[in-house]
Amino acid sequence: MAEVHLAAGTVEYQDTGGDGPVVVLLHGVAMDGSLWRTVVARLGSEFRCVVPTLPLGGHRTPMKADADLSIPGVARLVAEFLDELDLRDVTLVMSDWGGAQALVALGRDERVGRLVITSCEAFDNFPPGVPGSNLYTSAKMPGGINFAFKLLKWKPMRRLPMTWGWMSKRPVPHEVMDAWFEPLWTSAEIRRDLRKYVLGVPPKEELLAWAEKLRDFDRPALVVWAAEDKVMPLAHGRRLAELLPKSELVEIADSYTLIPEDQPEQLATHLRSWLRTGSAVG
Repeated sequence: MAEVHLAAGTVEYQDTGGDGPVVVLLHGVAMDGSLWRTVVARLGSEFRCVVPTLPLGGHRTPMKADADLSIPGVARLVAEFLDELDLRDVTLVMSDWGGAQALVALGRDERVGRLVITSCEAFDNFPPGVPGSNLYTSAKMPGGINFAFKLLKWKPMRRLPMTWGWMSKRPVPHEVMDAWFEPLWTSAEIRRDLRKYVLGVPPKEELLAWAEKLRDFDRPALVVWAAEDKVMPLAHGRRLAELLPKSELVEIADSYTLIPEDQPEQLATHLRSWLRTGSAVG
């Protein structure tokens, strides 16, 4: 893992290197860049895949105490990450985390040449669904995040709808989830960072205004949504595809929210086809 020092703190990232087109892949809450491990294994020989671990609970180095880790704060961190690595004409791919709305609304998408939105927070679905509501409730209580994630040491808890059971149709390998949760189990500062993010959700009106700004994104976009998603409504994927002026929509069968876990081969195939030819169904 390499690292870069940003205004909010140190961010670790994986970079496959090479001269191919740059693909930056972003993950969601309480996980890290390893979400993309199987997709990167299929794209890395042809594309330069850059995978940061965002300060959303799976990061190992706490952010500065005064860091802005609200949704727009993390969106600005992503923009600064692209600046610091001088990445241009990037294909920005996101799963679970819905920061595309904020990135575009803030006018910080100048380095993004193409946008890929896989099942993620959208419109006013922040925090998303049953697991998001559960996490938000935990974050409002003293010690709530610590208690919520300590429960996930008991592996059967991970498949409940209120935790991770509706995030992936197939269980994420326990060793992967253990690595995701370890920082939250061991660091009060990491739990502080996650709490900042979870409680940093703006009012519904602002969220919907951000979504409307996607109409101004005039570059190619691909929306990939899980057809059986129980957390991120399929209707949101279809609405996003309608909002983005130059978009294509692909619906992935037999998957919940975390398509990189449930259907990584299909996702990698659609991404490769779209990046090569401009069509995800090639």
